[in-house]
Amino acid sequence: MSRARATWIGFTAVLMWALLALFTIGSAPVPPLQLNAVCFGIGGLIGLVWTARQGLGVLREVGWKVYAFGTAGLFGYHFLYFTAFRLSPSAETGLIAYLWPLFIVLLSGLLPGERLRTPHVFGALIAFAGAAIIVLGRGGDAEGSAAGLALAFLCALTWSGYSVLSRRLGSVPTESVTVFCLATAALSLAAHLALEDTLWPATGLGWGALLALGVGPVGVAFFTWDIGMKKGDIQMLGVASYAAPLLSTIALVMAGISRPTWTIAIAAVLIAGGAALAARAGAIDKARSSLPPDALRPDQCGVSAVDGRVAAHPSD
Repeated sequence: MSRARATWIGFTAVLMWALLALFTIGSAPVPPLQLNAVCFGIGGLIGLVWTARQGLGVLREVGWKVYAFGTAGLFGYHFLYFTAFRLSPSAETGLIAYLWPLFIVLLSGLLPGERLRTPHVFGALIAFAGAAIIVLGRGGDAEGSAAGLALAFLCALTWSGYSVLSRRLGSVPTESVTVFCLATAALSLAAHLALEDTLWPATGLGWGALLALGVGPVGVAFFTWDIGMKKGDIQMLGVASYAAPLLSTIALVMAGISRPTWTIAIAAVLIAGGAALAARAGAIDKARSSLPPDALRPDQCGVSAVDGRVAAHPSD
């Protein structure tokens, strides 16, 4: 598989995740743990069919620690995400949950070979300013909404931590996501039976949203994202993921769930813009590190290190 093709496959995950908030709201009144169980069960079955193409034996080659890590990441993030939207079903909740691209950039500075620079910090401040606008703009809301926003923030931290640590598991086959999904479904079912009442959608539209969650945002998306991260252009996919909060907000507005207010628009631009600024700083660092030392000295090589244009040599 070519690098370009893998990148495009990974980008489809971003498009599917942009519909996560819309489908989650549409699947009400299904409780969070039950929603986890159903959606990840569907995603796991899809994974089994896909893995069976080359034989299920590949799943035995992965260690239990990897499976435990993946299950904890998927179960924890989605439990927090679904619960946040049950408490506060709004575009604001989605925007805060989508701070995870920014957190991935910031946490990546802790990885070997990565450095956290001033533009990363500025990007963080801009994005957090967007989150502050959302929170301050809801001053008169009930306590339940505040709890939902807090859980959305925690789910952003959970997914960013999972994603950054996954970067160090590049040799693990994508088929392992199948076990992540099935184990998450089993844990969610057990917790649901112990803690929740079973509720199902009351309309055909609700059932459609439930099935769509399992097939797309909580199913195929995890496999395509894994392919993109391991075989595609990781930097490009990181930047592309910052479009998710804007696409998610547009989907909620078009569905009539949220109003197209200036507060939402400004917050969306700040969050996406801050994350993009931080990502750009990382891209510049990688570009510079790939150049030989003399490439940064135009007086010796005759090429501008700033924009790559040929410059007149002093001796010419």
